[in-house]
Amino acid sequence: MATFAFAAGGQAAAVERPPIAWNAIPYPAKRKRQMASYAQRHYGFHRYGLRNPKVIVQHLTESSTYRPIWKMFANNVADNELGELPGVCSHFVIDQNGKIHQLVPISLMCRHTVGLNWTAIGIEHVGFNPSDVLGRAKVRTASLRLTNWLRCREGIAIKNVIGHNESVQSWYHHERVARLRGQTHDDFPTSAMRKYRAALRKLTC
Repeated sequence: MATFAFAAGGQAAAVERPPIAWNAIPYPAKRKRQMASYAQRHYGFHRYGLRNPKVIVQHLTESSTYRPIWKMFANNVADNELGELPGVCSHFVIDQNGKIHQLVPISLMCRHTVGLNWTAIGIEHVGFNPSDVLGRAKVRTASLRLTNWLRCREGIAIKNVIGHNESVQSWYHHERVARLRGQTHDDFPTSAMRKYRAALRKLTC
């Protein structure tokens, strides 16, 4: 399936959807209610849907394989860091062989980045360091293809493709809970994301 966007001059340009394996985690009514309550606490509105996303956030799983992160997201237990429900999740996970797994529809919010869950698509990469993505051709290619397809599909600016470490710098960052307003993680800092965005700019819609 191709995504169509309009390039300069009004001509339609197609961006091919990369191969994506559908490996959904459970997201039943209970989790939707939890997500809506989370959104109320943190963003001031009561809904679980992700509408018109404006940001794509790149993450690292801090694991060496895919299955443990799928199980953690699927279990829907309160996270160790903040102790809230629903449990954490991301929309996509890219394995070390470059396989793209989609766990959650883009139409649903996932808890992956404090302050941005309300407007961000989350992409996890199996690994511990940005070099596990940027230094592996299959993973790098899969990540860039997925991100480019998503940003063209949703009309997301390249400057709003960020690493988790850059979250508090985002124009779209919004957090009602005062103690969390500076909370972020160290995965994908700006030094790595400059290289990532430079590669992304070579791709077109």
